Amino acid sequence: MSIYRSGRRFGAIARLALLVSVTFVLAACASNSTPPPVSQPRAETPIAVTPPPATEQDRALFLRPPHMGDREAVRIAVLLPLSARQPSVRNVAESLLNAAQLALFEFGNPNVLLIPKDTRGTNSGAEGAAREALQEGAELILGPLFAGSVTAVRPIAAQRNVPVIAFSSDSSVAGNGVYLLSFLPEQDVDRVVDYAGLQGLTVFAGMVPQNSYGSLMRQALTNAVTARAGEVYSIESYPNRAEAMFEPARRLALYDDRKRALAREKARLEALVDDPEAEAALKALENRETLGDVPYQAVFVPAGGTELRSVAPLLPYFDVDPRKVQFLGTGQWDDASLGREPSLVGGWFAAPPRDAHRAFQQRYARAFGSEPPRIASLGYDATSLASALAARPQGQRFNEQILGNPDGFAGVDGIFRFLPDGRNERGLAVLELRRNGPVVVDPAPQSFVPAPTF
Repeated sequence: MSIYRSGRRFGAIARLALLVSVTFVLAACASNSTPPPVSQPRAETPIAVTPPPATEQDRALFLRPPHMGDREAVRIAVLLPLSARQPSVRNVAESLLNAAQLALFEFGNPNVLLIPKDTRGTNSGAEGAAREALQEGAELILGPLFAGSVTAVRPIAAQRNVPVIAFSSDSSVAGNGVYLLSFLPEQDVDRVVDYAGLQGLTVFAGMVPQNSYGSLMRQALTNAVTARAGEVYSIESYPNRAEAMFEPARRLALYDDRKRALAREKARLEALVDDPEAEAALKALENRETLGDVPYQAVFVPAGGTELRSVAPLLPYFDVDPRKVQFLGTGQWDDASLGREPSLVGGWFAAPPRDAHRAFQQRYARAFGSEPPRIASLGYDATSLASALAARPQGQRFNEQILGNPDGFAGVDGIFRFLPDGRNERGLAVLELRRNGPVVVDPAPQSFVPAPTF
């Protein structure tokens, strides 16, 4: 085996060391401990390592690069689909690994040794990668990316009592030693519904995609609203075809009923002959398509990108007025270009705080010459967390008590903590979409300790 340090990637990392002047420290939010000093990486040639040990007694010689001397390495495996068939998946995997290396050098813990493994984007590949990593002494696994791969890795890691910090957003794979660091969409829903409720909104509707994600969002909206004694009036689902989105939007807008109501009102007013007030009221209805407002105050549209641009305008098209009905979304709305869609301007969505993430993006771009995808920060925070905990004595680094610290940790995406069931809880902000991009209307919390009440 060899440590993943190709000439191109290691050259980029060596160059980024010259750019880094401030060490990012990821530690328990309530901790006052001082992080280890930053050590600048040396521009070395690719490091050769000893082959896997033939016996357990040879383990001390295993995977210890020459530059580490007599220090015992804390081995952290990173399982990613680096050779997946889909180019988009390979790009995401590459960015996660880049971010992990960026964190390793910025944090400066000289005892941490990353062991990247390629899952090939398959469950069997993930299983094989996990076995290799554990044979090579990994004390912690970061990744995999896909839910099926996490499921394949979990029992293998559990046999060695090695925890897994995975990047899947599927909550069903959490638990039994698997901790999810990903952005869980259910939390976005809970946060934005909570904020909407504080603004006096109590009746909600939804337009969700007709797939498993849509089903998850339907349930999340129902749970969030009912937990706050609100009402879910209706949730419509739409197929993934633009022309098929019209009918669900028409139903949610109650367009036909409201149009018939308009026709009845016009007929009533026309029957009032020589009534000036009736004539004025009739004239006021000339350019109306429907009569009356929809019976809900907010509509939840958990989509992003092209899909969101296709479905969101359909509700105003069927006479749902965004000035009267508050549009709500998820972190997928964190896109400045959406401000060009009039129906979304003024909409609210939940997302991680932005300042630290922007700084991470800038450092990544300087190091690797491109903007990272949104998910890349997970690789950075996971490696920073591993580096921070690696300073602890062996056996006290990655156990359940340490990872489950109720005070949580602080990363480039704000504060987070792992729950007993393996899911995470994040401190999210609420943003409002404006024409020039999103702005924060309710900041993310800085601590999981509840504010005192008086």
